[in-house]
Amino acid sequence: MSDRPYTEDDLRAEAARQHAFLTEDPDFVGVGEGMEDGPVHSTSTDTDPARTWEELLDPERDGTDAFNAAQRKIHDLINGAANTSEWAVNLGADGLQPDEHAITINGGNKPIARIHFAFEPGMPDEMRTDLVEGIGQAINAHL
Repeated sequence: MSDRPYTEDDLRAEAARQHAFLTEDPDFVGVGEGMEDGPVHSTSTDTDPARTWEELLDPERDGTDAFNAAQRKIHDLINGAANTSEWAVNLGADGLQPDEHAITINGGNKPIARIHFAFEPGMPDEMRTDLVEGIGQAINAHL
């Protein structure tokens, strides 16, 4: 019997609740401020680092329509994001790290399901890939 009046599950549930609350209503101005020095990854080349949103869309720092439009779209993406707080808290508590591996199942012209993966940090890349491919093959066999 534990000497505390709550369980590990209670701790995780409260952490997930608070995590979700922190992402519920992002500050629009804060999104713009966060973008200023953020890299636009598609502008990176082998010889040059990625340009920032500000360098790309508002080099004079005078609030261009292009920067404001991108800010609105990013704000909307944050507002429309799925609540993955419980998943994120449980991954961290279990010592797992999200990975770029994902399986998307398409239904016609849009995704109908997506599986994201998280692994123990020390798991070799080859084992990660084999696991994801095995799951993908099993899904394909039943579709």
